[in-house]
Amino acid sequence: MTTSPAESATDIATTRPATPAGPAQAGRRWYPAIRGRRLPERLVVAFAWAAVISNALISVTGSIVRVTGSGLGCTTWPDCQPGTLVPEYRTGMAAIHQAIEFGNRTITGIVLVASLGTFVLIALIRPVRRGLLWLAAIGPFGVVAQAVWGGIVVYTGLKWWTVMPHLLVSLVLVFAAVVTLVRLRENDSPARLLVPRPLWLLSWLTVVVLAAVTVIGSLVTAAGPHAGDVTTPRLDWDIRNSAQLHADLMFLYLGLIAALGVGFLATRAPRTLLVRMGWLVGITLGQGALGLTQYFLGVPAGLVVLHVLGAVSLIATAAAVVMATRERGPAPALTDRI
Repeated sequence: MTTSPAESATDIATTRPATPAGPAQAGRRWYPAIRGRRLPERLVVAFAWAAVISNALISVTGSIVRVTGSGLGCTTWPDCQPGTLVPEYRTGMAAIHQAIEFGNRTITGIVLVASLGTFVLIALIRPVRRGLLWLAAIGPFGVVAQAVWGGIVVYTGLKWWTVMPHLLVSLVLVFAAVVTLVRLRENDSPARLLVPRPLWLLSWLTVVVLAAVTVIGSLVTAAGPHAGDVTTPRLDWDIRNSAQLHADLMFLYLGLIAALGVGFLATRAPRTLLVRMGWLVGITLGQGALGLTQYFLGVPAGLVVLHVLGAVSLIATAAAVVMATRERGPAPALTDRI
């Protein structure tokens, strides 16, 4: 596909774009436009990146809320304290807990702006890319659902079965945001596999196993010492058995991605895919080492936060890997690679 210099510029000028190659894209414009004025293409990509980063950030700050027992630093919702949206000093309520919980709530607004902005800008694309639009809608819809669920978490007193979905949904939103970012750079032609179909299926199987690892890991936390403050109800599940199951699934996941990586090397997969696979293996090994360290040190709070950061990184990298096993070709106005 070839483009004129005007098309490859950061801010697309008023010059009409050259007709891209291929019948599926002939005579079509990619870029968003408002009243005849074209928006800088990098603005759309920037919002998509912001959605990825902010969803990852709120997952990590949520873990800080949990390990510090700050979940009820704000005792009501959507206000922080009765009659006030922001924290204020109350007898018997530590200021640090209020600050941590309120800070986490504030980041929700950043996530919403990034996700909703991505959706709105994609909605402005002409002709409409319905598949991409539905994908981008997951972000703002998920953030609003998370905000409402946060109220349920507060009013139920931080019960484990309300807190656990909070993290899991955030990780799903991270995955969806990465997929949206990749699809934004592609056109809508049928996908072409870059690896043999069995390897493509195996790559998705690793995502399923990773999801199981994450769910069991959340249950381990719900049964462990960092499910909240001392008054927070814990999951009645033997911590040793749950931790062992979590470790077993992690070893299964590591074995699967090792086999997947060997398969990619044997079939001479594209360099981009191999690089992303290398990152995935490295992060997985780091997570495994961190998990063992947590176990032997008695699960210190700081390592729990790092473990959640590692989980977020794993989810995002896993999404990047599976999306790199196929291609559709670049979107007409987007020539940069992620």
